[in-house]
Amino acid sequence: MRTAGPRTEPDTRPPSSDPAALRRWALVVLALAQLMVVLDATIVNVALPSTQQDLGFSDSSRQWVVTAYALTFGSLLLLGGRLSDLFGRRRMLQVGFAGFALASALGGAAGGIGTLVAARAAQGAFAAVLAPAALSLLSTTFTTPADRARAFGVYGSVTGSGSAIGLLLGGSLTEYASWRWCLLINVVFAAVGLVGAVVKLEETSERHRAPMDWPGVATAATGLASVVYGLGNAEADGWSAPGTYGFLSAGVLLLVGFVAWERRAASPLLPMRVVRDRTRGGAYLAVALTGSGMFGLFLFLTYYLTTVLGLSPLRTGLAFLPAIVAIMVSALLVGRRFVPRTGPRPLVTLGALVAACGMAHLARLDLHSDYATGVLPGLVLTGLGMGLVFSPTQNAATFGVRPHDAGVASAMVNTAQQIGGATGTAFLSWVAASAASAHTEGGAPGTRTAALAAIHGYQAAFWTSAGLFVACALVSAVTFRGGPLKSA
Repeated sequence: MRTAGPRTEPDTRPPSSDPAALRRWALVVLALAQLMVVLDATIVNVALPSTQQDLGFSDSSRQWVVTAYALTFGSLLLLGGRLSDLFGRRRMLQVGFAGFALASALGGAAGGIGTLVAARAAQGAFAAVLAPAALSLLSTTFTTPADRARAFGVYGSVTGSGSAIGLLLGGSLTEYASWRWCLLINVVFAAVGLVGAVVKLEETSERHRAPMDWPGVATAATGLASVVYGLGNAEADGWSAPGTYGFLSAGVLLLVGFVAWERRAASPLLPMRVVRDRTRGGAYLAVALTGSGMFGLFLFLTYYLTTVLGLSPLRTGLAFLPAIVAIMVSALLVGRRFVPRTGPRPLVTLGALVAACGMAHLARLDLHSDYATGVLPGLVLTGLGMGLVFSPTQNAATFGVRPHDAGVASAMVNTAQQIGGATGTAFLSWVAASAASAHTEGGAPGTRTAALAAIHGYQAAFWTSAGLFVACALVSAVTFRGGPLKSA
């Protein structure tokens, strides 16, 4: 029996006396929310050796400090998006900020691995509330083409550079303070964001009152969690391990069941109209491919900088500064100027190809390369390309949706990026390991042979990342509609 149709509850908050000021504050607060979510995926990575030494946990437990965050974040995003639609985006943004701060404080005070992993899982859960609430507020606050281009330029630059900022901040805090500040710094960020959300933000649209689709929540959450866990297991144990293909198979079956249920549910968690649109569907796929490819930059280039060039954690983070600047320049100066005129298709296609060229340049690195001529050009090219990809795709992925679908449409952007990142990490790690293993076969044992094998693995990962960016360019060229964004 079908449930009665949804009803809407009008927002009773008084309108702002200064809409322009409201939008400026909204952009600052929402960009801060996105920065917290993205940088927390990498900020603890640099600090892991210090954390392990302080808390005394095993190597096998180390991966859970990273995996716990990814697992809850990736699996609960669709639920977080729908909660924003049901209970109000501003309210859920506040819940996300407050919960993220408490979880970060718990992690920063952790005395053992169990507490730390639990705190990281809680961070991921509240990030799953925070991220879609922020992006949907951005989409419903900035409605004119020029305003959307400007806002998504800022937001996209934060998305693209957040991982590098996490490495830089993590290295700085670990070297000059303590690994604990890699978690405690979020308390400061969240406090600022929460105050801004309470004092300056207003709800931007009606709330959508509909029954929660609990079967959809269960199948989506368990399916996504199985996929993320399986991909994490592939990185550690390989694709042939039962813990890899078992969880991946179960996850795929659950997600197929989720889609089948959503097609007939009266109040679906993810209405199919959100993803059936040609441009939006292409944007989700482009975000996933970019999320996969960018890990070739942030993961394996970090390995190269630390193991081959011998940089400290702080200097490794500083080495990524040109990429951060390049992302911001292309997103803020180029993207915001041309998106209202050309639409996303030419910019995303060009940006993905430029990023592919940057990764191809990094694939030429060897034992004798230096930073200035070997690393820097590839960093800048890839950063410029990524800046042209993220802001137009995020704009396109949330454009034209019904107001009561904005939260779940925004959640799909983050889900695509999270699954793409998890897939990229596992796949590129397998590519690098396979290439390194093939290079050592028949070779004389020794330090130089091991170093050459590692370089060969990095090169294979960089070439694969370049291919993923080329695939992103093809997807955007084929699926995105030409011209400025228009509602279908």
